[in-house]
Amino acid sequence: MKNRLKLLVGLFALSGPLAAQSVSVNGPDGKLQLTVACPSDNGGVSYAITYNGKQMLESSPLGMETNVGDFCKGLQWKEHKITALDTVYEQSGIKASHIHYRANELLCFFVNGDGKNVRITFRVSNNDVAFRYTLPREQGKGSVTVDSEQTGFRFPAHTTTFLCPQSDAMIGWKRTKPSYEEEYKVDAPMSERSGYGHGYTFPCLFRVGNDGWVLVSETGVDSRYCGSRLSDSDNGLYRIDFPMPEENNGNGTVAPAFALPGSTPWRTVTVGESLKPIVETTVPWDVVEPRYATTHDYKPGRGTWSWILWQDGSINYDDQVQYVNLAAAMGYEYVLIDNWWDNNIGRDRMEQFIKYARSKGVEVFLWYSSSGYWNDIEQGPVNRMDNSIVRKREMRWLQSQGVKGIKVDFFGGDKQETMRLYEEILSDADDHGLMVIFHGCTLPRGWERMYPNYVGSEAVLASENLVFNQHFCDNEAFNATLHPFIRNTVGCMEFGGVFLNKRLNRGNDGGTVRRTTDIFQLATAVLFQNPVQNFALAPNNLTDAPQVCLDFMKQVPTTWDETRFIDGYPGKYIVLARRHGDTWYVAAVNATEEPLNLKLNLPMLAGQEVSLYGDDKKMQPQLKQQKIKADGSLQLTVRPQGGAVIVR
Repeated sequence: MKNRLKLLVGLFALSGPLAAQSVSVNGPDGKLQLTVACPSDNGGVSYAITYNGKQMLESSPLGMETNVGDFCKGLQWKEHKITALDTVYEQSGIKASHIHYRANELLCFFVNGDGKNVRITFRVSNNDVAFRYTLPREQGKGSVTVDSEQTGFRFPAHTTTFLCPQSDAMIGWKRTKPSYEEEYKVDAPMSERSGYGHGYTFPCLFRVGNDGWVLVSETGVDSRYCGSRLSDSDNGLYRIDFPMPEENNGNGTVAPAFALPGSTPWRTVTVGESLKPIVETTVPWDVVEPRYATTHDYKPGRGTWSWILWQDGSINYDDQVQYVNLAAAMGYEYVLIDNWWDNNIGRDRMEQFIKYARSKGVEVFLWYSSSGYWNDIEQGPVNRMDNSIVRKREMRWLQSQGVKGIKVDFFGGDKQETMRLYEEILSDADDHGLMVIFHGCTLPRGWERMYPNYVGSEAVLASENLVFNQHFCDNEAFNATLHPFIRNTVGCMEFGGVFLNKRLNRGNDGGTVRRTTDIFQLATAVLFQNPVQNFALAPNNLTDAPQVCLDFMKQVPTTWDETRFIDGYPGKYIVLARRHGDTWYVAAVNATEEPLNLKLNLPMLAGQEVSLYGDDKKMQPQLKQQKIKADGSLQLTVRPQGGAVIVR
């Protein structure tokens, strides 16, 4: 009652013209508070965030410099408005299917010294703040170029970081970076510089000492803006940075531009005393709207994928038949054929192959390069996705053959021009009933809700790296315990995991060595969320993998109706529960060097008998029945580099 009274008083005080130089608004439950200030002495706008009275973001700057006016300083606060938002929406392909979004929206109207107007919109829910800038069409100006943003995030001095650095441009394989595939550093001080000196890719996780956690990201980025990142820290202040000029071979401008009236993307700040709100947030989708409707029924599912283990040499007709047969044996919906299919199989024979796959009840995804002049990629098909005339012709052929989706690879940049290419591919693909997976790409930013045929992005140090270098196998568990807290919190993650080969090569007899257990691998099928999962299973697994693992992989879903954080710490361990229909899956993995003895609280399974997949003392998979106590508690031991999955 006290929180409700506090909120109502706040809303009453904030209605009408602004008399003071600052204003505060709380989330619906009263714990999260946003304060916006515009002191008359400098006319600079700032904001700060507290949670349960604890400072999570200190006074942080807002504003932007544009070719139609400076909206960083010399601003006067004209008025503000408060509106309570209460919406319900259904969304497939994310961490929850039914979402009830409640927030208080604060509209702040400012005018600069030249009489130009800007509005900053804030939406404050129980654990999230989202904000964006909106410029009107006025004084004959119908468009704007944003030269830079003042937008910043200032953390208390005792904050530590869990961040992924932005790479140099035009490096890596065939000059295809940046592609969000760098290694994280955890529990690092803010004073530590980023690995390449270009700041950090979204999302960015911060621990504010013992007070709580903050996740910073952005959403709603489409063809009307660039993708952004965070700068290095300047005494605890991180700012929004635009792409580097060298990205995409210098193609496209650094400064985004949009028509007026128009808005920037949403910047998001998720706050919690624990990691639970971080893991469970839905803010990337709460504040965006669909960019177009679809007439097609896109089906999520599981797929097989030869390239991850058998590599380029497997892109031939006979090997792909083996992977279709594997998909059929597992009951999977899809097979993904990677690069060089146009050269090694050919379009005519591909038509024959698609017919064979469909006769087995398996649908086909085909790989494409993003193409064009922004990298040196030679893997085909090339020069099919970068030009609208050619792209539409190619997609008409794909549709005529019954292909269900495409995987488009090797983008390498966040410029507005590149964001336009993503959107154009998605839009044209929907016209032809095609789902789209992106690889070698940027972070998805609300795209699951914005684009109905979008089904996943890599944008992470994904499974291919386990095959390429032993270092990544040695660190697999560490990385797996990061993604549910950081990368996968804000968008689909096409990781391509679940290896049941002990050796990561075609024969299961050479190459890199997997350090994690089979049950660890099963757990990642639940931990890593993506509506179309292309698993790293191989045909040999039908005879050399434990039957208990195969049985699990035959029935594990790829879509979820609910997600709950149970326990964990980034880089050490994670326990996560997901519900599909009436069935709960609780997955745990351990990245530490010692067994974890956990007391879990599972109220949704209280008093029930569950199937428990775990590692025995010899690190071999076992399945047993386990009774959850009446109070929902369970004592669970997770072995080093091992895992557990509970199903009920």
